[in-house]
Amino acid sequence: MSERIVVVDDEPITRMDIRDILEHAGYQVVGEGGDGFEAIDACQKQKPDLVIMDIRMPLLDGLKAGKKIMEDHLAGSIIYLSAYSDLEDTETAGRVGAVGYLVKPLSERSLLTTIQFGLAHNKKTRELSNEVDDLSTKLEERKVIERAKGILMEENSLSESAAYKMLRNLSMSKRQSMSAIAELIVMDA
Repeated sequence: MSERIVVVDDEPITRMDIRDILEHAGYQVVGEGGDGFEAIDACQKQKPDLVIMDIRMPLLDGLKAGKKIMEDHLAGSIIYLSAYSDLEDTETAGRVGAVGYLVKPLSERSLLTTIQFGLAHNKKTRELSNEVDDLSTKLEERKVIERAKGILMEENSLSESAAYKMLRNLSMSKRQSMSAIAELIVMDA
């Protein structure tokens, strides 16, 4: 496994225990911290797949740090840890985008299972995000092609199908994509 994880807890012994569990399971611990500021810093530097973070820490709590981390896309996801199963904390963690919430003391099995779930969630989210990006790109290309087609129709008194055929032929003869040809046609002089 090459999944990269940051561990943040204000108790050094807890961090050490989690690090041992993760490394024994084959995960790579790429950063640690004792408060929310250190969590954000570690995530900015490492861009981990997952953050395991305590909710209640000094200076900056895990919920505020997690909100910043997720808004800035500094990590794939977050699993929160807490000594409390407080309803308000669990609801806030869900709104921040946490994929898990574990109550201390941790069991190794529940931690590793939650990590697997979190990493699978990351993978699915990345795939969906890539798909949305691809569709957005295709939509923008389609819009440019439609505009170019309109210009060709107007300037050359062509039908829509003739303008499309002209774009396609230009694309093939110039060995460029239709969207690249269309961008040149719609470009202002």
